[in-house]
Amino acid sequence: MIRIKAEKGAVIPHYATEGAAGADISAYLSAPVTLRPGEYKAIPTGLFMEIPEGYEVQVRPRSGLALKHGITVLNAPGTIDSDYRGEVKVILINHSSEAFTIQNGDRIAQIVVARVHRLPFVEVDDLSATERGEGGFGSTGV
Repeated sequence: MIRIKAEKGAVIPHYATEGAAGADISAYLSAPVTLRPGEYKAIPTGLFMEIPEGYEVQVRPRSGLALKHGITVLNAPGTIDSDYRGEVKVILINHSSEAFTIQNGDRIAQIVVARVHRLPFVEVDDLSATERGEGGFGSTGV
């Protein structure tokens, strides 16, 4: 369970369909916000979350906004940590060539709850060998 405190009029995240992995999250605005081409802004949601320890909430783009309008989450996926108690904001960027206006209540992103596994970081002198080795970007083909 994710406990949510919401400003008056803020939209509680909800799953649009029975099989949806992501819950829609909406803008909480006192006035419309316009993103010019190439511009990015943190869009408030009016939501504050209490995420259980051992979990995170990932903020991801909505495919319809990306495909139809070139609007996406700049730091996708964004992470909301379990110890954060401030307002959830979504950093949106306009990759299109046209201005895009966000209205109060518009669905602007989706959130996915994910388990977090924290492992210790241990400095060593050598790493085990693999078939791939140091092959990086493009090393396995196009």
